[in-house]
Amino acid sequence: FTNEYISTRENLKVVFHLVDARHGPTSEDEKIMKQMSENLRKGVTYAIVLTKADKNGKNKEGKKGQVSKKVMEKLRQSMSQAKVGDSPVILTSSETKLGRDDIWRYLKHAAQS
Repeated sequence: FTNEYISTRENLKVVFHLVDARHGPTSEDEKIMKQMSENLRKGVTYAIVLTKADKNGKNKEGKKGQVSKKVMEKLRQSMSQAKVGDSPVILTSSETKLGRDDIWRYLKHAAQS
């Protein structure tokens, strides 16, 4: 069902793939990335949204909202293997509202195209 939907739905403009920033991509996430690479219709934006950035603790400078190097390396590797390496990655937090404006920009662009 999903393959048919993402490859034929003409009014589909953007797909957001939510990945938990505390753990990085799971094997299921990697399958979804591959599926998007192989079946997503040309002209549809595929964006990976790293959620729960506020749950990663503080970095050396005491700032919240950052993803560990290990998670980012795993994400980059998974994206590269699935051939979605050029897809945007948006870091988000529901508590701090980090990334909210970025999500709205993608939605606005999709609604206007």
